[in-house]
Amino acid sequence: MSSPVIGNSTLANINGAAAKSSTTGVDSGSELNERFMTLLVTQLKNQDPTSPMENSDMTAQLAQINTVSGIEKLNDSLSAITDQIDAGQALQATALIGQGVMVPGNRILVGTSDDANGVVTTPIGVELDSAVEDLQIDIRGASGEIIDSFSTGPLSAGVHSFTWDGKLADGSNAAVDSTYTASLTGTVGDETYAPAALNYALVNGVIQGANGAQLDLGYAQDPVALSEVRQIL
Repeated sequence: MSSPVIGNSTLANINGAAAKSSTTGVDSGSELNERFMTLLVTQLKNQDPTSPMENSDMTAQLAQINTVSGIEKLNDSLSAITDQIDAGQALQATALIGQGVMVPGNRILVGTSDDANGVVTTPIGVELDSAVEDLQIDIRGASGEIIDSFSTGPLSAGVHSFTWDGKLADGSNAAVDSTYTASLTGTVGDETYAPAALNYALVNGVIQGANGAQLDLGYAQDPVALSEVRQIL
């Protein structure tokens, strides 16, 4: 004699078959309902006449199949929403092509300039969780040695960007087409800490990958997600 309620193992088999059908292009929701109704009709045909299925049992079984179907539809809806979010992020990212952005990093690039200074440098920035009384920025060479330093004074919480003048401690210009790094030290009272540094990058394009849209920042820096952009210059 069959059980008056479809068991979990039977539902698992139905779900498994429905999942497989989705990979072959078959309407898994329709197939799921069809399989359930076949099982239910078979169950009714083979039930004990002296102890027929109660209305409550029938309702419980219909509730089970409705729950399974509802979860499947919910998954489809969430997948569609995710696709729309990804498409929206990609559209937002394309608007940044050709623009400069501040993203996590500590790299400074030096190039030539037509002004009296003779050199131009890419901005360096900081993201502060809280205000500081002073921020010291140490510019370091390829070996990690400090070649110049400057302080910003008090800063409020948030994102700030600065430009190094490209001058070494002895007054000479930094080497053109070279890369330097910056280390930051924030001061609050008698305590110091190293806040998150930001560096400048030019957005060359947008890469659509498994993790959504990412900004192509050229050969010198790995692609970053749109959420990592802290400032647009």
